[in-house]
Amino acid sequence: MTAPTLTTQRLSIEPMSRAHWEDYAAAWADPSMTAFIGGELRSRNVSWGKMLQGIGLWSLFGYGYWSFVERESGRFVGNGGLAQFERGIAELEDVPEAGWAFTPDAWGKGYATEAMTAILDWADAQALGEIRCIIDTGNTASHNVAGKLGFTKFAESHDVIGDLFIYRREPRISQ
Repeated sequence: MTAPTLTTQRLSIEPMSRAHWEDYAAAWADPSMTAFIGGELRSRNVSWGKMLQGIGLWSLFGYGYWSFVERESGRFVGNGGLAQFERGIAELEDVPEAGWAFTPDAWGKGYATEAMTAILDWADAQALGEIRCIIDTGNTASHNVAGKLGFTKFAESHDVIGDLFIYRREPRISQ
């Protein structure tokens, strides 16, 4: 399965591809981008593996990661979606994990809420069930986005990959 293209008022949520590669690699080499996501810059080699991982999830699970592109400018502004990353965190086992990351110049525009609302609506239409996410305890902006998306904090983790809050979101049932 390949990722469907989703659209919002301002974004095209596209399957990750080589067309996004250079912008993706540059974004993940920016210390602002990684400050609350592992805290380490990604080399091109690591970024390549992570991009392939986001693409490969689709064939294994029927969901994965997308590239976020501004519709008006065609500019790559981030990536995210749903995953199974085998992080070693019990609360994430056997449930799709939502994640999002945006380039610093795209911050504060509401893109995260806009993109992830479309993705979560898609997930609900696919009957994926409960979705969870993890957020660095210091990432206030993403905690706010999680709340807007209907996630509620239910656990914490302080060992495997840092200090994190763990959130859950029940599916919205459309009528």
